[in-house]
This record gives sequence, structure tokens and C-alpha cells, in this order.
Amino acid sequence: MPEAADKTDAACQASRGWVHEAVAKVEADANRSADTHLLVFPLPADWDIDLYLKDESTHPTGSLKHRLARSLFLYALCNGWIREGRPVIEASSGSTAVSEAYFARMLGLPFIAVMPDSTSTEKIALIEFYGGRCHLVADATQVVAESRRLAAESGGHFMDQFTYAERATDWRGNNNIAESIYSQLAQERYPVPRWIVVGAGTGGTSATIGRYVRYRQLDTQLCVVDPENSAFFPGWVGRDPGYTTGRGSRIEGIGRPSVEPSFMPDIVDRMIQVPDAASIAAARMLAAATGYLAGGSTGTNLWGCFRIISELRSAGRGGSVVTLLCDGGDRYARTYYNDDWLREQGIDVRPYEIALDRFAAAGTLP
Repeated sequence: MPEAADKTDAACQASRGWVHEAVAKVEADANRSADTHLLVFPLPADWDIDLYLKDESTHPTGSLKHRLARSLFLYALCNGWIREGRPVIEASSGSTAVSEAYFARMLGLPFIAVMPDSTSTEKIALIEFYGGRCHLVADATQVVAESRRLAAESGGHFMDQFTYAERATDWRGNNNIAESIYSQLAQERYPVPRWIVVGAGTGGTSATIGRYVRYRQLDTQLCVVDPENSAFFPGWVGRDPGYTTGRGSRIEGIGRPSVEPSFMPDIVDRMIQVPDAASIAAARMLAAATGYLAGGSTGTNLWGCFRIISELRSAGRGGSVVTLLCDGGDRYARTYYNDDWLREQGIDVRPYEIALDRFAAAGTLP
């Protein structure tokens, strides 16, 4: 019996040693990566409003989801859920899977991304570049169920970003995205923004920012923007956590067919539903005005910002507004920046381009 106990202790020590090494590798990645930039979007000086974009595309894997993937891996490792040699499975529309594939490769773990078959080929190529395998499903509403099935069959761990995103990140600080934003605004003329505008895919980012604002007793309000077909906006309006649309979002990275567990509605001050055509038009406007090429979710963010800025100007109020540049537009060369794809999807951006031209000229969004 003592011999068996010794073997068990040795196995536990070996397992603990692997976890220690894995956590150290993930933490070292964070230490190597400089903080992302806070960019200024050009607005006329006489508007007395400053608009900033937190450029999350500069992370090693090119998107905001790098932060989430790092947090999810640390959370799962410290909970004892990820084990040496066992696969990690995630349900993802693309960017989270890209980032998780990166960390899985870093730790020598197999990675499987379960995603809709409509996911851009650019994102699929990135996941495979980092050593991940893509498991495509025709029905976007089934990615979570399929992920659970694969995890059970393989003995691996289903990361489940939609459940754990809101709790994996330390919202009180530890250089989370909210703390970083306020630190970078410290020397600006309006260091405490009137509004921070973000989209919701898991709800983790809005949860982190909303909690941090309350924890630090700041006056900033949080606006969550939501694309077509997503359940977050109607679920928030009706205070219905079980609301479903049963439809996937064409704006990759945000929007869900059902309200996800990580979405914290009570810390959201306002939501704005944004047409897909408006999101794409705003992303294209960003490229024309600044040279920054971003994805559709950044366009959704910008449309919400422009709506809020229009209202601030109408009320004669100055201040600052902050949003996120979520990922680079090169991932969407065949979709949002492709006129043929827009026609196939029945998306007409022209009315929204006209509205954005009016906004740029007069600061009002019809």
C-alpha cells in the first residue's frame, strides 16, 4: 500500500510540475507583449469630443481575443481542467480559436476549433497555421453541443468561452483591458470617458469593463452594440436571459443566437442594435479616414460611437468616447471588403455611407 501511495504522489508531483511550467509559459507571453495602443480617431477640434480606439489587432494573434484566450487558459490550468497531452476544444467563430490555437501550441496540446462552416477562410488558415484543427458545422447554433461531444469522446477539455469569459479575467485590475484604457487616458484632456462602447460575443469584455468602472467608482457609462440576428439586444431590452433568435451573426466575433451565460446585463447602461450594412460601412470609413483596416465588429463599435457622439453634440456636451479596434481587416478581404460578397448577401452599404458622410461633415447621424 505505501508503494502505491508513493506512485500516486509521484504522479501528482509530475502533473503539478507540468501545470507550473504551463502557467509560466502563458504568463511569459503576457510579459513579452507590450500593451496595445490607444489610437485617436480624427474629429473636428470644435466638436469638443475625443474618440479613441484601443487597437487590439496588435496582439501576437491579431485580435482582442488574445486577452480572452490567455485568461481562459490560465483559468483552466489553475482549476486543473487542462491536462498534459489532452486536447483543448473550443466553440468559436474564428478569432478566439486563432488565439487559443496559439496557446495550445505553446503548451504542446492538440487543439480543435468547432465553428460554423461560414467562417472566413482567412481565419481557418490562421487556426491551422498555429497547429489547430477546424471542425466545421453547418448549423451555427450547434457549435457548443458539438464541442461538448468532442471533448467527451476525446477526454479533452471544452474551454467554453461563452460560460467562463466573464469570470476568467480579473476585473479589478491586473492590467486588464479596462485598467489599460484608463492608464493610457491619464494625460488626455478628458481622462475619464463619458462612454466606453464595445460589442458582445461572449460578454466577457463588457463584464470586465463594467465591473471595473463600478469598482473604481468612475462616472463612465457602458454601451454594448449588437449586430443583426443577435439575441443580446432583445434579451437585454426584455430582461430575458433565455432569449434566442436561432440565427448566427454575419459580423464575426460578436452577436450570438442566444444570450450567453457570460453576458452580464445589469452592468450595461445602454445597448444599440446596429444593421450589418452600417457596421461594414463604418469599417470601410475607418480605413478611408485613418488607413486602419479593421473587421466588421470594429465597424459595429464605431457606428455606436458615432450615434453617441451625435447625441452629445446635440446636447452641447463635450468629453471622450472609447471603443475597440477588435482585429485587422485583412481577415475579411473576401467578405466585408468584397463588393461581390456584399451583393450575394443582399447587403447595401450605400445608404449608411451617405449617413456617415453627413456625420463627418456635421457631427450628426440621421
